Amino acid sequence: MLDRLVAKILRQKSYSAQSAVLTVKRLLHDAQTRIHPCILQALECKTPVVALESTIISHGMPYPHNIRTANEVEQIVRENGAVPATIGILNGRVHVGLTEEELQYLSQSKDALKVSRRDLPYALSQGACGGTTVSATMIAAHKAGIRVFVTGGIGGVHRGAEITMDVSADLTELGRTPIAVVSAGVKSILDISKTLEYLETQGICVATFGSSREFPAFFTPRSGIKAPYNVCNVEEAASLIDSSLKYGLCSGLLIAVPIPEAHAASGQVIEEAIHQAVTEARSNGIVGKDVTPYILQRVNELTQGESLKLNVSLIKNNARIGACIACALSQIQQGNKKANSDQNKMLSSLSRPVVVGGINVDFIAKSKQKTVVFSEQTTPGTVYQSFGGVGRNLADCLTRLDMNPLFISAIGMDMHSDSVLRFCSHMDMAGVARFQEHRTATYCAVISGSGELKLGLGDMEIHQQITEQYVTTFRKELCSASLICIDGNVPVSTIDFVCRLAWEHGVPVWFEPTDVDKACKPFLSDSWKSLTYTSPNIGELKAMNMSLGQRVPSEMPVLLNDVINTALMLARPLLEHLLCVVITLGPHGVLLCGRSEGGRMLIHPHRKQNPKGNVCAIHYPAITISQEEVVNVSGAGDCFAAGMIAGILSGKEMDTCVRMALFAALHSLKSNDAVSPKISPLTVTPQGNTAQCLPDVGPRWIK
Repeated sequence: MLDRLVAKILRQKSYSAQSAVLTVKRLLHDAQTRIHPCILQALECKTPVVALESTIISHGMPYPHNIRTANEVEQIVRENGAVPATIGILNGRVHVGLTEEELQYLSQSKDALKVSRRDLPYALSQGACGGTTVSATMIAAHKAGIRVFVTGGIGGVHRGAEITMDVSADLTELGRTPIAVVSAGVKSILDISKTLEYLETQGICVATFGSSREFPAFFTPRSGIKAPYNVCNVEEAASLIDSSLKYGLCSGLLIAVPIPEAHAASGQVIEEAIHQAVTEARSNGIVGKDVTPYILQRVNELTQGESLKLNVSLIKNNARIGACIACALSQIQQGNKKANSDQNKMLSSLSRPVVVGGINVDFIAKSKQKTVVFSEQTTPGTVYQSFGGVGRNLADCLTRLDMNPLFISAIGMDMHSDSVLRFCSHMDMAGVARFQEHRTATYCAVISGSGELKLGLGDMEIHQQITEQYVTTFRKELCSASLICIDGNVPVSTIDFVCRLAWEHGVPVWFEPTDVDKACKPFLSDSWKSLTYTSPNIGELKAMNMSLGQRVPSEMPVLLNDVINTALMLARPLLEHLLCVVITLGPHGVLLCGRSEGGRMLIHPHRKQNPKGNVCAIHYPAITISQEEVVNVSGAGDCFAAGMIAGILSGKEMDTCVRMALFAALHSLKSNDAVSPKISPLTVTPQGNTAQCLPDVGPRWIK
């Protein structure tokens, strides 16, 4: 599905392949769907992914058997070369890939719904939590682009369905959702013969796995009923799936895996208990979706727990075979029998930046007068809503520059958070946590007619929820990142943790100070020594020096040459450990401070190497823009930083990086939004800005 969608986008518009992937992600990430970054990265890199249901956790087994089984099944999938993606619903949002904490929650929840296709609208609209059945898991997996789904057994036609019309939605879902389901056949409490007839009516290809065509009966390897087809091994199964996908059939496949022969004797005992439980269910008037949980629990009681052990065994067996099928399918689709090792290389080579920081809903009040006088009178102007936050701005701009960053932040569960998610649907928001008891951060800015910020008021307590404990859940992404960008809104303890982790794994870190008060956070400990870049204005740079106990001038200079000399003096202490200090000088442009080697300034990081060479600086004048053209100054600095980061990560020369940054900042100044929608890889180049000239005065070196 993901490949076809990318191909369709590429045919319709002249996008690059990377842009097409970003467009697909906008469809996948919304207020109702969250794909874990590990799953998303695996899908992008064509690493085999196996979907797993969650009703077995929420309704199928008692605690702690359910959580233990869930963890063991995921581990089996990993050990056999695939990435597990357990699917569930939390707070009215479908989660493709669950964290350990989320699995624990579902395993102990007393209020979790059992969510099939029919239940999805209710669960999502009510903000409910629930375990997904086979049908709901198929829907979510297909939407995410996952080809193979492993479960214990699917639902089917219930015994006596000619009277009750009780037929599982799993069967109709298989008829309209193109995904391969690997199971131990249908649950043995069902009418297997009628179920196979119904599957035929729905046009579903059914094949047994192994040496026999005899359809398995869940707890026993043989039911006495022949399946239409048989595949002998994982390669044949993968070829069957690949053929169905290539031909564009809009129906699924069922791969029926018999339970290992070693468990056959126990299975016969359990079958007898099932017959007794079915009879009791009828006499007790139990119908609908309550039938299966009742019978499973009753059978477990009658067999003194033996059915539960057998259930776990067959699920593990299915997971092993399903993961191997997914790997074989991946190899076929890539046309490369060494896909496993190649995919690992792809995962490491396609590391991406991670942004950790704040997200705000901004209310911008801009005066129609060039100056703002605060008084009891109403000042004429315009008021509009925008979306900001330093971290969000950086992630937004990097996304528009095709850098595909993961954004880690926190929002509430209110009307503002819904607006944020809609506005940021083009970004990877998988790392954004939602908190019921906290408000989404809001910021009110009063701007003069000339575009200068005169007053800012913020309600940003929720940023304190970007804790070390939460960020730790993205440890893998942080350790493999091409660069980590962290802003000053993040708590000190989180900054310390990220800096320590980055240093241990040789990941460069860019610190965006946010404001004078927050600029000192990394400098309260030795964390600042792990930084590679920072981008303060001269006031924030002064605050950093004060935190380090350095002497600073009591008054800042006004003339450009004096400003440059003072900025370089303040940058020197930081350059003992940082590679580059990027100082924004407002209308005067930007000053890059670093060390020179071979007649050029070093800006590309080297793993865990302290910078060497002579301290130097390069001044770049700002691109000329009239006051009338300035609409908003709130995001210009963030866009400049993002432009620099994009250039550095793309391996550009320093001059090119700075020009990309200047053009990104220029677009921001001209836009009502903090990050202009016009920003793209083309519009941050001179070729994409023919109406806007670079400064006549070129950069100059200061030694």
